[in-house]
Amino acid sequence: MDLATALAVGDLTCVVGAGGKKTTLYALAARLDRAVVTATVRIPIFDEQVARVAVTDDPAGAIEQVAERPLGVVPEREREDRYLGYNLAVVNDFAERTDDPLLVKADGARTRWLKAPDEREPQLPREADTVLPIASARVIGEPLTDERVHRPEHVAAITERAVGEEIEPSDVAAVLASTRGGLKDVPEKATVVPVVNMVDDGELEATGRRIARGVLDRAGPGTGSPTVSRIVLARMTASDPVVNVVE
Repeated sequence: MDLATALAVGDLTCVVGAGGKKTTLYALAARLDRAVVTATVRIPIFDEQVARVAVTDDPAGAIEQVAERPLGVVPEREREDRYLGYNLAVVNDFAERTDDPLLVKADGARTRWLKAPDEREPQLPREADTVLPIASARVIGEPLTDERVHRPEHVAAITERAVGEEIEPSDVAAVLASTRGGLKDVPEKATVVPVVNMVDDGELEATGRRIARGVLDRAGPGTGSPTVSRIVLARMTASDPVVNVVE
């Protein structure tokens, strides 16, 4: 299955979580016709990942006027290593004004491999029709500390595991499937496709399958709303990123 199909990419796709948000955005941007990359939160400089970045207060206008794709649109360069993101009203507006697929970074994780959001996160546009909560398979066996986990205290609250304890597949599944974690503030109309990234070998694929089954047990069809019908195991840095799809 190709990446965009596996991830059920729609008109406005948002990535949240940790362990591969940016690589997922850029992998999709390279494979979609006329993709536009943007953010509702800070995003590291990504000029080399797209054909052009437009720094503009009028993203809808830039999308119409700039021919190069994939295109990045951001409101401001905050400092040498990152751009700011647009507020939600702006993203909702230009999502309604363009037919180009929009790819949105909707929270931050400071390069960690797992996270749970705080009260201000994620920043999901109401027009989002696909949300991709992401976690890394490589976090399994790591201690629940801020070395590998963003906001470990929030992850601990979801998993009932103490800070410092070893992370297990059930913990990652619990975070991805929680309305306090990967499913937080997902728009009612949106399709949710959790992604277990960094599945770099057979052992990690087996780990990813355990995580996926845990997600389906907690958030699969018939468990409530929002629901999850598939989990994608991926290696986003590979030429063929989809390792497996668990349904």
